[in-house]
Amino acid sequence: MPQAVEFMPPSKAPVLSSPDQVTPADLTAILNQAGLTGTVESVSWQRIGAGQVGQNARFTLSADGTLPKTLVGKFPATDPTSRQTGVLLRNYEREVLFYSTLAATVDIRTPAILAIQFDPDTHEFMLLMEDLAPGFQIDQRSECNTDQAALALEELAKLQGPRWGDAALAQQELLVRPPTNPGETPIYNTTQQGFTERYADRLSAAELNAVTHFGEAQAAYGSYAGPQTLIHIDYRLDNMIFGEASDSPPRPLTVFDWQSIGLGCALNDASYFMGTSLAPEHRAQEERGLLKHYLDVLRSYGVDLSWDACWKLYRRHAPAGLHMAVVASMIVGETERGNDMFMTMAKRSIAMCEDLESLDLLGG
Repeated sequence: MPQAVEFMPPSKAPVLSSPDQVTPADLTAILNQAGLTGTVESVSWQRIGAGQVGQNARFTLSADGTLPKTLVGKFPATDPTSRQTGVLLRNYEREVLFYSTLAATVDIRTPAILAIQFDPDTHEFMLLMEDLAPGFQIDQRSECNTDQAALALEELAKLQGPRWGDAALAQQELLVRPPTNPGETPIYNTTQQGFTERYADRLSAAELNAVTHFGEAQAAYGSYAGPQTLIHIDYRLDNMIFGEASDSPPRPLTVFDWQSIGLGCALNDASYFMGTSLAPEHRAQEERGLLKHYLDVLRSYGVDLSWDACWKLYRRHAPAGLHMAVVASMIVGETERGNDMFMTMAKRSIAMCEDLESLDLLGG
C-alpha cells in the first residue's frame, strides 16, 4: 500500500460523502494520485461494520494495473440523529485531523489512508483506506482473550508513549475539551435520566444505583490535572481489526475510528478497554498482569509513571465505559444491536467499578 496522501477536491467540486457517489473515474483519479497505476472500470459496494456515527463501505473494484481489488470508505452516518451528533461534536473533523496530521507522529498501527475529503462548512467527508480483510473483528458484546487484550494494550501504549506530555498538542483546538463551567450540567447528568428510563428493565437495582452514584461524582471524575497525552476515548473491540497469521505483511492489530481523539489521562483508554472488552471475571483475573505489560511499553518511551500511580489512575477511570454507554446511547440513533452493546459496556464497567471501589475513590 502506498504512502498515505491527502486528496482534496477542487473548491467547487462536492465532497464524495456517500458510497453511492463514488464512481470508477473518481477511484481512478484518487488511486493514480496515490501512486498506483491503472484504471477502475467498474465498482460496487456493500456496507460493513456496525458503526453508528459513521458509515463504512467496502468497495469491490474491477480494475487493471496495480490497483487493489477492494478498498474501504468511511462517510457520515445515514441516521439523521447520529449524523447531527457527528457534526455538532466535530467527530468527522477530528478524525480527519488525526489521519492527516497526527497518525504519522505515533506508533500505533492504523489503516493506510489513500484519500481524505472534507468540507469544513458542511462536515461532509470521505476517508478512503486499505481493506484490512482477511483480518477479523470481535463483537463488542463478546470478549477478547488475554493475548488479544495484551496486544491491544501494547498498541495503546504506542499511541500514548510518543506524545506523552507533549505541550504542542494543546495547540490543536480539536484535541482540547473545554472544562465544564461552574453551574453547567455535565453531559452525563443531562443524559442520565433518559438512559435509566430506557434501560430500567435491563439493569439491576445495584446497577441503577451505580449509575446515580457516578452522576454525583462527575466533578471529581473530570478533575484530572496530571500529564496528558493522546487518547482514543473509544478504545474497544468494535474499533479494532485483529490480523490472521497468514497476513503479509503481518498486521496483528489495526485500530480505527478516530472520531473522538483528544487529550487526557492515558489510563482513561486503558480502563475503558479493560472494562468494556473483557467479561468481569476474566478482567479481574488478568488485569494486573495486563496493566503491567502496558506500563512496560509506556516506559520504553521514557514515560515516568510508577506502578502505584498507574494502578490508582486505572481505578479512577474505571467508570469510563459507563460514561460512554450513558452518553452515547442518548445522542445516537437507537438500534437493537446498539442497545445490547451499551448494556454490555455499562454492566461490565459497573462491575469493574465495584471490584476496584472506584466510586469510593472518586467520592461518589
